[in-house]
Amino acid sequence: MHFGLFSTNAYACTYPDVVAGVARAAEAAGFESLWGGEHVVLPDPQAPPSPMAPRDRILDPVIALTYCAAVTRRVRLGTGIIILPQRNPVVTAKAVATLDHLAGGGRVLLGIGVGWLAEEFAALGLPFADRGPRTDEYVAAMRALWSQECATFRGRFISFDQVFCRPLPPGRAIPIVVGGDTVAAARRAGRLGDGYFPARTPPPGLLDEMRRAAETAGRDPKTIEITLAAPADVAEIEGLARQGIARVAVPVSAAAGLPAQVKTPDDVLRYGKDVIARFR
Repeated sequence: MHFGLFSTNAYACTYPDVVAGVARAAEAAGFESLWGGEHVVLPDPQAPPSPMAPRDRILDPVIALTYCAAVTRRVRLGTGIIILPQRNPVVTAKAVATLDHLAGGGRVLLGIGVGWLAEEFAALGLPFADRGPRTDEYVAAMRALWSQECATFRGRFISFDQVFCRPLPPGRAIPIVVGGDTVAAARRAGRLGDGYFPARTPPPGLLDEMRRAAETAGRDPKTIEITLAAPADVAEIEGLARQGIARVAVPVSAAAGLPAQVKTPDDVLRYGKDVIARFR
């Protein structure tokens, strides 16, 4: 069982000294990964069911994780999640590969989602209705940029012809973790994800939906790494480990609507001693 520290770019962790201390403590405590989510803007009034108020602080996840990379050496760096259809996939592929390169290679996990906040898309001047197919195509375009020596891709939303995008990531791939607790997200993870991260406790049958979609796509569902929100009860984490869940995410803030289980570097270190040590 791996342990990730979730929402490390929001609320108190938007302050440089705090996020640096939390990142260092996480690595020392045995956390395998740090995760940061995304909202470019938040609407006023607050849009239910968003847990974040209009003035709540949240950093750009790629930039925040680059800062974390500079103060750590081994811990993996995950976007949990970026809203992919809001981003240019060519720029995003470059930024993520750059982060992985500067972090030493092989440390980045690219968590992606389609988004749900229509007001955010409107503020960016982007269509909301086609975000699902746009996300699928953007994943394919980024993988082309990472895997091809001289990349060509032709799609409905993005096309490029014979371009070089450097640096290339190790193995010419960056793992893509699909986020979301909907049937559409589960099916997307099964079709094209290296991992699946429902964030909250998934509704009954959602993981089976992902596995069926993988089999339909000719993939082995066992190769898709599953991350779930960490239960507060250690016995429940042990049960998830027996079920083959690869990782649990421990919230350090409530940005994703999950109650924070740790808040300070001391809390993080204590969690390592009290919980993570039991799984080593």
